Formats: sequence, structure tokens, C-alpha cells
Amino acid sequence: MAVPDFQTLMLPFLRAVGDGRERRTGEMIERLADEFHLTQDEREELLPSGTQRRFNNRVNWVAAHFRKAGLIESLGPGRFRITPRGASILISKPAKIDVRFLSQYPEYVDFLTGGKTADTAVSTSVEVTSQVDQTPEESIDVTFRQIEEGLAQQLLDKVLSVSPTFFEQLVVDLLLKMGYGGSEHSGQRLGKSGDGGIDGTINQDPLGLDVVYIQAKRWQGSVGRPVLQAFTGSLEGNKANKGVIITTSSFSPDAVAYVGTISKRVVLVDGRQLAGLMIKHGLGVTPTQTYVLKQLNGDYFDPGDVDDAAG
Repeated sequence: MAVPDFQTLMLPFLRAVGDGRERRTGEMIERLADEFHLTQDEREELLPSGTQRRFNNRVNWVAAHFRKAGLIESLGPGRFRITPRGASILISKPAKIDVRFLSQYPEYVDFLTGGKTADTAVSTSVEVTSQVDQTPEESIDVTFRQIEEGLAQQLLDKVLSVSPTFFEQLVVDLLLKMGYGGSEHSGQRLGKSGDGGIDGTINQDPLGLDVVYIQAKRWQGSVGRPVLQAFTGSLEGNKANKGVIITTSSFSPDAVAYVGTISKRVVLVDGRQLAGLMIKHGLGVTPTQTYVLKQLNGDYFDPGDVDDAAG
């Protein structure tokens, strides 16, 4: 099964601490993972940011929400137990506990709204309760990906509008930014007709004994097998073994299959990868805002027991 969202975990979490004993975060993670029969891959699945395990993050946020609603109380880093309020909820045998359920407690609404005025608090609470399957970190990751996807499309649109000469230089600049070659002088755009499909080169060593040959295709249609065959022929003519073809569009399945059958090392970079690499390596883009997301350092407070949730 898929990793359950953090609100689905709320009622099982409260039931698991219902005996009043002290519990630890790590213990709850394992117990709930067993209860939901998660596979090892599901237990180790990371957030898109790669900073935390998705399931651990969700269990930790359940604990954070319960603390703010007064259902559990902290006994130290990563340690807690159920409160009388939490116990009374279990006695009432609710069919479900979620953010909307917890919003009956004023201190929890303050947590959601940051202590805003009553009217604003109600509006914000309704907005927050509609986000039923994401923790704050997951929401940030989703928003970040949406922004990057929009930027990637803007980049591709812009690249399609530049001259062929500019695009050829762009792909050389990108490979240099990625660390190919040793310096900015290691790459060059050839920029001449009759180049046999070679638009640029990157010298991997100072003497040019190891050279990567580049072809840049500023196309909108799919790049097919004949283009790749011509390129590998050019590599053969230059006694070269390495090449990169970068396009603003895509490669046909036949072209991709062909690369797997030849002895030369040819890498294909399509439009989506091109835009992603430009963003990653800072080519043609500039930062607008920087946010640093921090988490509790459990090792500092209680070595060996890390609670990596906010709250």
C-alpha cells in the first residue's frame, strides 16, 4: 500500500498511546509502520527534497499536531504520553481524527493561524483543513517543483527563440558548468559549416587527449535515428569515443534504442533534461529568494534519540 497521509495516521497514533505509558517517536514510527503493513521500500521512501523519510516525517507531524491540540504532552526530546483530553477522545470512540476534528480546540486553532483575529482564524482554519494529505515539508516540496516546472518551460521557450549560434555556445557553457573540462577555456564552439554534425568540443585534459564531441539540436520535432547515425559517423571520422547530443525537443524511441547498440559512448539530453540541468547549474537563471528550512537537532539535546519533526 502507499504511505498513508498524516491525517490517516492520527487515530491509530492516539490509540497506540492510549494506555498512558511514556512513548518515544522512534517506537511510534515502527509500530505504525507495522500496523499499516508498510514494505521496507515504503518505510525508507524519502521526501522529494531527500532530507527525510516520508513516513517518519508524517508520524512526527502527527505528534506535533497532537501536542498543539493538547492530546499528548512532552516528557523530553522525542518522549511523550497521552493527556486526559486525549484519553477522553478515545473514550468517545471517534470514527476519524483529522485537522478539522482538532480545530475544536482554541489553542490548536491558534497554532494553525498564528493567533490571528477570530474571523481570519476561521477562514485560515478552513483553508488548512482542506490540505488533507501533506505535511508542511511536503507542501513546500510540491510548490518548489511547480515553480521549477514553470521556470523550465520558460527556459525552453527562450532557448527556442535564440539563434543557432547562441544555442551551440549555450550547450558548451552548460557542459563546462557541469564540470566537464578543467576550465572555461576547455570548451569551444566550432561554428562552421561542413562540421560533420559536430557543433562543439570539450577537452577533458590539458593536452586534448580526451575530447567530448557535442551536437546541439534546437528543434521542436523529435530527433530520430538517422541524426544519431550521422553523429556517430562523425565521431568515427574524428577517432572519438565520446559524444553528447543535446536537443530542445525529444528523441524517438528508435534513436534511444540505437544508442544502446553502438560501442561509442553517446549521451542523449532532451529538452526537459536540458532545462533541468540549466536550473541546477545556474545557467541562464538567477536566484530570487533563498529559504533555509531547519529541523531540531536531537543529538544536541538527547544523543541517540532524534525527533526530526517541527513543533
